[in-house]
Amino acid sequence: MFTISTAPHMSSPVTTQTIMRDVIIALLPAALAAGLIFGIGAVKVMLTAVAGCVLFEYLISRYLLHKGNTTVDNSAVITGLLLAFNLPSSMPVWMILTGCFMAIGVAKMAFGGLGKNLFNPALVGRVFLFISFPVQMTHWPRPSWGDFLNTDVQTGATALGILKHLDVQSSATALSDQSSALSELPTYQEMFLGYMGGSLGEVSALALLLGLAYMLYRRVISWHIPFYYLATVFVFTCILWLYTGNIKYDPLSHLLSGGLILGAVFMATDYVTSPLSTGGKIFFAVCCGLLTVIIRLYGSYPEGVSFAILIMNAFVPLIDRHFIPRIYGTGRH
Repeated sequence: MFTISTAPHMSSPVTTQTIMRDVIIALLPAALAAGLIFGIGAVKVMLTAVAGCVLFEYLISRYLLHKGNTTVDNSAVITGLLLAFNLPSSMPVWMILTGCFMAIGVAKMAFGGLGKNLFNPALVGRVFLFISFPVQMTHWPRPSWGDFLNTDVQTGATALGILKHLDVQSSATALSDQSSALSELPTYQEMFLGYMGGSLGEVSALALLLGLAYMLYRRVISWHIPFYYLATVFVFTCILWLYTGNIKYDPLSHLLSGGLILGAVFMATDYVTSPLSTGGKIFFAVCCGLLTVIIRLYGSYPEGVSFAILIMNAFVPLIDRHFIPRIYGTGRH
């Protein structure tokens, strides 16, 4: 006599907790780099964001939704880290906590919790803070290598901000002023290693790529979204750069600066807010890349990763409906 049950009929040792643990491990190189680059301010931001996200999820799930303690899956820790990586090291504590509440309370728990949210919670928190507190969110401390406890920081423009400023200067100032601005642009090596101003998680491409390598090795994510996202930005800007010769289109600067690698590796690949099929992932990533370049080059803001991913998050249900995987062993969807 056989006992028949519904699918799936396969078991796996992989659980939500193990996946979240692997993502946290993948984020550790970027967290370490942020601490080394920006000192005690970065540690304050990361600890506050993680503690705030965990606390808000615990209170909401326990006392409002009556689900018990849902923080054991560690997803709130990841949201806190990713939110911190999108903030400058000088961000005030109360503003960080405000972003935590928006990320957890509004973008995640209001939809029912993990697995039900439409938008990436960390990006919702980041965009809310950016719109509400633009001055504090664009106050970029310079790197303080070797001075971990230094709190008297100097500020400066990000690489994308410099490129955006050059676009304005091309018709408003003399060539000498443009040359002066170009001298402030970090070199490719400085961008790759992280010696430049910016948010905590956007400054060290090396650390983020180490996290990507680990997640690919552990098969936490597939390569499709990061590759096609980064490739789209690179190809699009390369075409514009070769056609115009304008430094603001420099493809390597766009690839290594801003939150592009952070977004492509850790945010666009979110299981809940990204497509399920391979074709859907590729379409999603290409659209994210195109939107990022359009916003960066032709919008009011020098950065466009957060807005691009959030816009495409809204289209994921439609993408999944169109890119339906074929039934195994048949030619039908």
